[in-house]
Amino acid sequence: MRVLAAMSGGVDSAVAAALAVDAGHDVTGVHLALSPDRQTLRSGARGCCSVEDAHDARRVADELGIPFYVWDLAERFTEDVVDDFVAEYAAGRTPNPCLRCNEKIKFSAVLDRARALGFDAVVTGHHARLADGELRRSVDAAKDQSYVLGVLTAEQLAAAVFPLGGMTKDRVREIAAERGFAVATKADSHDICFIPDGDTRGFLARRLGEQPGPVVDAATGATVGEHAGAYGFTVGQRRGLGVTAGDSRPRYVLGIEPVTRTVTIGTADLAGVGRIVTAAPTWTGAPPELPFRAEVQLRAHGVPVLCEVTGNDADGLQILLDEQQRGVAAGQSAVLYEPDPERGDRVLGQAAIRSTGDRAATTGPGPSA
Repeated sequence: MRVLAAMSGGVDSAVAAALAVDAGHDVTGVHLALSPDRQTLRSGARGCCSVEDAHDARRVADELGIPFYVWDLAERFTEDVVDDFVAEYAAGRTPNPCLRCNEKIKFSAVLDRARALGFDAVVTGHHARLADGELRRSVDAAKDQSYVLGVLTAEQLAAAVFPLGGMTKDRVREIAAERGFAVATKADSHDICFIPDGDTRGFLARRLGEQPGPVVDAATGATVGEHAGAYGFTVGQRRGLGVTAGDSRPRYVLGIEPVTRTVTIGTADLAGVGRIVTAAPTWTGAPPELPFRAEVQLRAHGVPVLCEVTGNDADGLQILLDEQQRGVAAGQSAVLYEPDPERGDRVLGQAAIRSTGDRAATTGPGPSA
């Protein structure tokens, strides 16, 4: 099989490419240049896709004896990931840029180009498994990335190869060390790649400017503080609220209203939600017949919770949680998994969260998160 190995310059993609070569595939490596100013996209272990990373990827390709190219997708990345990220925060939502990058860049732009060039599949270093065409969790629960791949369609998954899903991250590093790859001990990149200093609020402030507004207490309706921009907050946030409560109980962000620029806060007893309303879903295979039982994961490293899924999937889903959850924000992805204990690692699909509310209110969109 003729495959294109997406090589970020990290240890995971290096080992994935090596395993594809070992499997007898005709492998070509490609590094994605995602920023016009790539020198700014790494700060220690933060960020990725810098010139340094391109050099690391090229060295691995040379050691494997495979062709290697750099593809400039900076304009597409800016439009589909960075601009989308800013727009979502401006609208009071909390996006996941890694999920959007997988959807729009790695398994849309790259896959489309790969197919046009005659490649059969794209190999990546994601920690997830494909079994009989079904997307499943990695065996390494701590490194599992099935959540950010839940947006992929069956057609995209049919042209994807994830060689690392059946092993732990420790084993990945062992393989890299055995092969003498310099990236064997390279730190994992984390946080948002296009915000290498980790200051999301500062990044958004530079893009959106100051947009002052009130911080309101949900219980009393009183204004208890001011902020410089609602985009600097996300639902469920506890620290950095900039207010002093009248008692010792911690406060959490309960809601963000972008038009009035109001950030609503409240105590933990007000922070849980039992019902989620989503946009139209995408499915990794045949759509399940509604209603159905599932496990839903609401954050990249969140704990799945059992739920009942109803609604009209053309318009969106209604997800009724068995247990209330905190920190559920509009814009996040609700990724659904098979609830059967023997198959609970199978990803069914995902949908973007539009709003949240009380489980008792089972009709209508409910209050926005």
